[in-house]
Amino acid sequence: MIWHYLIRRLFLLSFVFFALTCFAFSLGYLFPGDPLVNFSGISQPDDELLPILVQQYRLEQGYLQQYLAFLQRILQGDWGLSLASQQPVLHEIIRVFPATLELVSYALFISFVLGVPLGLIAAIKANHWTGRAISSIALLGYSLPIFWWALLMIMLFSIGLGWLPTSGRISVLYEIPVTTGFMLPDILMSGQTYWQAALQDAIRHLWLPAFVLATYPTTVMIRFTRDAMLSVWQQSYIKTARAKGLSRSQVLYRHGLRNAMLPVLRQLGLQFSTLVTLAMITELIFSWPGIGLWLLDSINQRNYPAIQGGLLVISSLVILVNILLDILYTLLNPLARKQVHG
Repeated sequence: MIWHYLIRRLFLLSFVFFALTCFAFSLGYLFPGDPLVNFSGISQPDDELLPILVQQYRLEQGYLQQYLAFLQRILQGDWGLSLASQQPVLHEIIRVFPATLELVSYALFISFVLGVPLGLIAAIKANHWTGRAISSIALLGYSLPIFWWALLMIMLFSIGLGWLPTSGRISVLYEIPVTTGFMLPDILMSGQTYWQAALQDAIRHLWLPAFVLATYPTTVMIRFTRDAMLSVWQQSYIKTARAKGLSRSQVLYRHGLRNAMLPVLRQLGLQFSTLVTLAMITELIFSWPGIGLWLLDSINQRNYPAIQGGLLVISSLVILVNILLDILYTLLNPLARKQVHG
């Protein structure tokens, strides 16, 4: 029966993709200017190219035929040209997307390493000053505006102490060939004689934006881990395990933590869209060359084909992560599987 659930989720993913492509297609008409320019990115086609583009984009036909042609181009990788650089939009997205994925991945890693242990301590010491202090710090971190927090960290660690750089992924002194698009693996695979110094410099550039971006998911992780652990700790199977003579640590790690992490896993998917938005703000403040900074620059430049492609990629990523985490939650949670079977 679990296969029926997976098939339904796949159908849902297909429907959402259809809705996203319809929205992206409609942007070509909602944006100011000529729809042909908004779709193709060619601002001034000559007399010879104009009829070819009209036929290619099927502008002389109905909206349904235009949408089918648009969908075919999307699947083939033809996302138009950027009005700013006259380069293919998909190539620019492939160039900047690994930087965003790298930043978000390290931020989530930091939030998991810090958030889960602090959430457990806050749950175990719920009536102690330690638990109250952790909960108060989590509430404060959850309420902080990320742009103010980022500027404060720059003033403290970059301008005041001079420990960390303020922008970029790596110093201009190091030339690293692009292999995967991820800076740290590219440095390790570069074979350059200065790879150790370049790796240290890249980590120094990564630490501050990753820490700033990790603030929000860390506070979310602390709050949900604490609440889930307090809920699990009151369940009858926990009391039974303690009555059997298991130690507190055995009950905590064997029974409590495993079940408490399931709702936390589900909440991560719901918070992922907020994390992507915060990543865009973080990239802007730290001049991190990711898709967020690229998309904000495209908005400022009225680069409509790039905006269309960027929104399509970011929306697809958020929805895909939510569906995958929901599937993983169902596979790991017997009660959820029981509801699916029911």
